[in-house]
Amino acid sequence: MFTGLVQAVGQVSHHGTSIHVQGCGPLGQLQIGDSVAVDGICLTVAAHTQDGFVANVSEETLRRTTLGHKANRGGAVNLEPALRLGDRLGGHLVSGHVDGAGEVTGLKPLPSSWYLQIHWHDPTYGRYICDKASVAVDGISLTVAGCRDQGSVFWLAVIPYTWSHTSLCKLRLGSSVNLEADLMAKYTERLLQSTNTAPESDLTPEWLSYHGWI
Repeated sequence: MFTGLVQAVGQVSHHGTSIHVQGCGPLGQLQIGDSVAVDGICLTVAAHTQDGFVANVSEETLRRTTLGHKANRGGAVNLEPALRLGDRLGGHLVSGHVDGAGEVTGLKPLPSSWYLQIHWHDPTYGRYICDKASVAVDGISLTVAGCRDQGSVFWLAVIPYTWSHTSLCKLRLGSSVNLEADLMAKYTERLLQSTNTAPESDLTPEWLSYHGWI
């Protein structure tokens, strides 16, 4: 589990059938088996290198995220070690399981922030987006400033510190980003679906009265 507060910006490249992540110094000493969010993707440290680590990547991850494309060109990636019990939850709960990618369709500097507009590649995920909702963009915890088209298009107000201390500053119109919707929204939806479709219980007021419980 992660919190969406980036602690370093590294570089990713291919390492055979795995990937190599460099620039992990600010994360401290990583152990084999540790989890690290790489652009919002939860990866496991499989081996150490001089300035980073090697991680295995599944076909599902390469299909659903931008990681393979970034590794092809040695792109910048946001890095965050796993959240520990007792750590501050400064962002929001981020699982590191990316829902899909989105496209940057709006980008411009404002007097005190950057305007960033994103369009989900799969618009059905827009149901998890609403005004002031949390969303992880390339592993960064951000707050939705507004949305349209049932949430499939949304925009964010990114403060200068976040813009300059993450890989967001390298985005251009048409760039692809990894997106993870708010975990709480997905759990809530699932619970409501379970409530609506659950079979009728035998535990009724009549049954409780007959057996002397009420």
